[in-house]
Amino acid sequence: MPYAHVVFTLPDLLAPLALQNPKQVYGLLFRAVSQTLLQVAATPRHLGARIGFLAVLHTWGQTLLHHPHVHCVVPAGRVALDGSCWVSCRPGFFLPVRVLGRLYRGKLLALLNEAYRSGKLQFHGQLVELRKPQAFRRLLARARALEWVVYAKPPFGGPQAVLKYLARYTHRIAISNHRLVQVTDDHVRFTWKDYRHGNRPRVMALELTEFARRFLLHVLPRRFVKIRYYGFLAQSQRATELLRCRQLVTATATTRADPEEATPPANPQGDEHENADSVLCPNCGRGRLTYDRALPALDTS
Repeated sequence: MPYAHVVFTLPDLLAPLALQNPKQVYGLLFRAVSQTLLQVAATPRHLGARIGFLAVLHTWGQTLLHHPHVHCVVPAGRVALDGSCWVSCRPGFFLPVRVLGRLYRGKLLALLNEAYRSGKLQFHGQLVELRKPQAFRRLLARARALEWVVYAKPPFGGPQAVLKYLARYTHRIAISNHRLVQVTDDHVRFTWKDYRHGNRPRVMALELTEFARRFLLHVLPRRFVKIRYYGFLAQSQRATELLRCRQLVTATATTRADPEEATPPANPQGDEHENADSVLCPNCGRGRLTYDRALPALDTS
């Protein structure tokens, strides 16, 4: 099945909080993202179902500046809330980004406020003023006035495309060797993509100390887990949930595309649409489903 790619970004206004409190803020970022996706997906007017997904934390941009964001890879289908069947998403669409962005904003700001009131956040240097409750409330108010960025690509590819994507992105670091152009005693030159101008390739030169400073911005706290799983992909229930999902997918495909039903029998009543509807695609309502084969369950032992 296809997979959706959704990216949640932490606003620049709040990024300094993460630099001084990486374990706390990055952990809250994961919580806000997971709660947002699961809640919106379960809403009847959107998907009305239980989804599963994996989330990967990245903290850098192309120029190595601090830019925390979470990539989510989500199977473009879901288990009905009553657990009775597997339902595929609409072609080319997963969830509304504006709804995701506003709910994500509210959840993360509430979590940050709770962490502040519990004394779990520390403030030093340029952020020392935020120790005052009024100053911290003003910061949250400014963040609430912004439109937070959530980016969702249309569902892409299948298992091979997902494996290729994960192989590239799950264990990346801030910069890889192939982007280094030149290293001297004074400077480092490296390539980067200018996303604001059509992904145009450019070359940046930084002094050694500045390059090292930017690189070290992205060292995560010891034992911090940067790849996490939620919904029916959560590690605590993955074995049983995936088995159930495969059973539902197989049952749904067999019911909708049984080879014996692919050619509707003659209707003695003369109603041509009654039997034809049973093999119409449930998404577009025009294409006809044809059974190919059932995929065997993977050995997860």
